[in-house]
Amino acid sequence: MITNLLQGKKGIIFGALNDKSIAWHVAEKAHAQGAQLLLTNASVAIRMGTIGELAEKTGSEVIPADATSMKDLEVLFSRAMEIFGGKIDFVLHSIGMSPNVRKGIPYAESSYENMLKTLDISALSFHRILQTAYKMDAISEWGSVVALTYVAAQRTLAGYNDMGDAKALLESIARSFGYIYGKERHVRVNTVSQSPTATTAGSGIAGFDSLVDFSDRMSPLGNANAADCADVCITLFSDLTRKVTMQNIFNDGGFSSMGMSERAIEQYRKSFRDCPDK
Repeated sequence: MITNLLQGKKGIIFGALNDKSIAWHVAEKAHAQGAQLLLTNASVAIRMGTIGELAEKTGSEVIPADATSMKDLEVLFSRAMEIFGGKIDFVLHSIGMSPNVRKGIPYAESSYENMLKTLDISALSFHRILQTAYKMDAISEWGSVVALTYVAAQRTLAGYNDMGDAKALLESIARSFGYIYGKERHVRVNTVSQSPTATTAGSGIAGFDSLVDFSDRMSPLGNANAADCADVCITLFSDLTRKVTMQNIFNDGGFSSMGMSERAIEQYRKSFRDCPDK
C-alpha cells in the first residue's frame, strides 16, 4: 500500500455533513495520507451534521461558508492561507441539493425558482470556488481541484430530476475553468463520476434503492462505495496525476460503459415471471 501520498499538502474539503458523506471519507483518507485539512460547509449543515467529530479526528479547523456567497468564499480562502501559512494544494467540491427533488416536484413540472437554486448550489458554487481561488491566487502550482458528479450528466435517469442538469453544468465548468487554470497556473481541475452512493442527499432521491440495485447489477465490478471514491480523489490530489486535467473520471464499476448485463437481464426476466402478461 502506498502511504504519505499527500505528505506536506494542505487542502479544503467542502461538503462533509456526517459519516455517510463522501467528503467525510475523502477527509479521513487525505488525513491518513499526511495532508493538513480545513473543513467547510454551510452554517445550517454544520449545525445539522457531525462535522465537529471529523474535525477532531483529523485535527482540522472548521470554517462555515456558504459556497454560493462570494464574500463567504473570499473569507474562507483568506483564512485558509492564514492557517496554513501559504497556498492550498487541493480542494474538494462535494456539494449538491435540489429543492425540486426534496419537494417531489416532477421534472416536467419543475419550479424554475427551485431549478435556479439547484444550479446555483450544485454547479455554480463550483465556478464561484474556482473563480475566488483564481483571483486570490490561493492554489499552489500543480494543485488539484476535484468535484463529485454523476452519470446523469450524460444519461437520463428517472427521478434524478434537475440534478442531472446541474451535474452537466458542473462538468462543463470543470472543462472550461480547467483550461484557464491549467494554462495560467498549472492547476488541475477534474470531476469524479461516482456510483449512486447512500449519502444523506442521495438517499432523498425517489426510487434510490432501486437505482442502487440496478446500477450494481449492471456494473461488472459492482457499485463503487464512498471509500472507493475517496481513493480516486486522493490520487487526483497527489503528484501521481500531475498531467491529468479537464477529465471526468468514472468511478462506477464499469456502469457507464454498459448497455445490459447478465444480472440485469435475469432480474428483468424474473419480473415477467412474477407479473405474467395478460
